[in-house]
Amino acid sequence: MTFTLNKLVGNQGSAHRRMRVGRGIGSGKGKTCGRGGKGQTARSGVAIKGFEGGQTPIHRRLPKRGFNNFSAKVFEVVSLSDIQNAIDAGKLQAAGINADTLKAAGLTKNRLTGIKLLGGGELKSKIEISVCKASESAKAAVEKAGGKILMPSGKVYDTKEEKEAKKAERKEVRKTPKVKAVKAKTEPKAEGVKSGPKVAKAKRPVKAKSIKPKAEKK
Repeated sequence: MTFTLNKLVGNQGSAHRRMRVGRGIGSGKGKTCGRGGKGQTARSGVAIKGFEGGQTPIHRRLPKRGFNNFSAKVFEVVSLSDIQNAIDAGKLQAAGINADTLKAAGLTKNRLTGIKLLGGGELKSKIEISVCKASESAKAAVEKAGGKILMPSGKVYDTKEEKEAKKAERKEVRKTPKVKAVKAKTEPKAEGVKSGPKVAKAKRPVKAKSIKPKAEKK
């Protein structure tokens, strides 16, 4: 039997016929069409999501938990097995592996904060990789194979020793007492000593008033 477009049919039960409402009480969906009697939900354009009749809804009764850390560092992870498979497939060279080559090989998608190397799988090749972070198992596996991991100078994280050193430095700063700066007092001026010669201000000329003679009384 040859299949043609006019003979293609779906599986049994895959398509359902639309319910026709408002076609008599014998259909089970007549008159009120399955919406009940009157009220807000019987009207069109009503979407009551989370409304519980006026009482405090569940999404406000439950407490808030946690927060979104806006400064969190999110790393893209790459395992040693993925790198070994990419080298075997010819997508990656063992020397000079970095973020750009990993993306070109399809091992990473979006460069977020950085790339972290994980130690899953077996590594046979001697690789030289530049990443921001690496697990202890990954470091051991790469060194065992004769390779090395390069950490860039502009790293985005602090090692455990660096964190401890910064913490100790902050403690020392807190312990040192704060010294208030004292302003030097100026010596009082000796009596009779003027700060400088005073300049006499020029006086404005006084206008002469004209005196009118008084009229004699008759």
